[in-house]
Amino acid sequence: MPDPASDILNILSARLGEANVIRDPAGMEGYLVEERRLYRGAAQAVIRPGSTEEVAFVVRECAGAGVPVVPQGGNTGLVGGGVPHGGIVLSLARLDRIREVNPFNATLTAEAGCILRDVQEAAKAADCLFPLSLASEGSCRIGGNIATNAGGVNVLRYGNTRDLVLGLEVVLADGRIWNGLKALRKDNTGYDLKNLFIGSEGTLGIVSAAVLKLFPQPKSQVAAFVGCASPHAALQLFEGLRRRLGDQLTAFEFMPRFALQIVLKHTPGAVRPLNGEHEAYALIEVSSPDPELDLRPRLERALEAALEAGIVEDAAIAASEAQNDALWSLRESLSHVQRLEGGSIKHDVAVPVSDVADFIVTATRACEEALPGVRVCAFGHFGDGNIHFNLSQPVGMEKAAFLAQWERFNRIVHDIVHAMNGSISAEHGVGLIKRDELARYKDPVALDLMRTLKMALDPQNILNPGKVLALEADLPPSLPVGA
Repeated sequence: MPDPASDILNILSARLGEANVIRDPAGMEGYLVEERRLYRGAAQAVIRPGSTEEVAFVVRECAGAGVPVVPQGGNTGLVGGGVPHGGIVLSLARLDRIREVNPFNATLTAEAGCILRDVQEAAKAADCLFPLSLASEGSCRIGGNIATNAGGVNVLRYGNTRDLVLGLEVVLADGRIWNGLKALRKDNTGYDLKNLFIGSEGTLGIVSAAVLKLFPQPKSQVAAFVGCASPHAALQLFEGLRRRLGDQLTAFEFMPRFALQIVLKHTPGAVRPLNGEHEAYALIEVSSPDPELDLRPRLERALEAALEAGIVEDAAIAASEAQNDALWSLRESLSHVQRLEGGSIKHDVAVPVSDVADFIVTATRACEEALPGVRVCAFGHFGDGNIHFNLSQPVGMEKAAFLAQWERFNRIVHDIVHAMNGSISAEHGVGLIKRDELARYKDPVALDLMRTLKMALDPQNILNPGKVLALEADLPPSLPVGA
């Protein structure tokens, strides 16, 4: 890839100000290494525009010079999608205005650099809910959420990010601005362009703003923690609750026994929610916008029926908001505490909901046979079939030796996912880490269509080159290099 010429950086400095064109290595450091430190990139500069027009100016100048542009939000991604390999990093952090909140239309218009939690709080101030919720919500930015089609814990009730976006403003690869900021529920005037950019990881265009859907703010919420004998029993519980509770069932999170053990081990003040141990656990939440609706009796009756049927072994229902928060903290701590157990080989996959228990059992058995002592930590969102099938290194094994088997375990896990007509990337994206895996498992016709779209919208291949699709032979391989 060509490096930006110094005269281009001088042109950008004249327009954006020298403080917003970062060239020194110390200032660029945080933009070059991704969240899990699997990849370290390189760039000639980090550019920080403050408006959509400035984003367009930067892209236009870089396109004229053939300089690659790697857009970046909060740099919290988990697949190396924001790591630069030459060219410039285009940070959208300064595009952080909430442009409009319209409670009557149930929409919020936010710029791409808005932190997700700030979007949530802006909606809450208008007595509304923006339901996208994930572990990094205090630092991830809405543009990155849109670029990766982020999921999170509320997909069961509200859908992925794709389902929460009504309109987009996008800077194209030639520097033109597409204004698709419409707050419409119905617009049947041709191709649905916004969905080309949602989940494209900045390879087709750079999202600068979005119109987001809002929902009624929940006024009544109850959480429960349930112990089951197996993943199959947990799946049976989910199906029963979905039939009985309908849309009031807003979350159903699965955790295996090992996951709860390490959370309790590494989290000061964490309390075991149930007596004894169970092979499978479910964290359940029901909610309603009606403040007078008492959800607890409905949940109690549903869980009592499951207990009588032998589906559930034990259950605890939160009696206060503080207890709700305590139960959720057990699930939200999991990603952090896994790091304290040594190396972790991670898989973010999805299978049909009806197959999720079979997948966990089959993949667990296959991995344990491949490496005795490996500790499977398969947790996630049962309601949408998304499982984070993570593997913690065997006790006593060298971390580097374990991580060297990442590709081997990719083949085991992803082959099982593929056989179940699933997806090797459910909510984290493809980036670098799954780029080569995508070529292995994606339908060849689909890949050809993707390449056609890429070359039509970005014929110079300057927008986040090498991510999602392998179009450059000299780009680094997708195999992780650390943890």
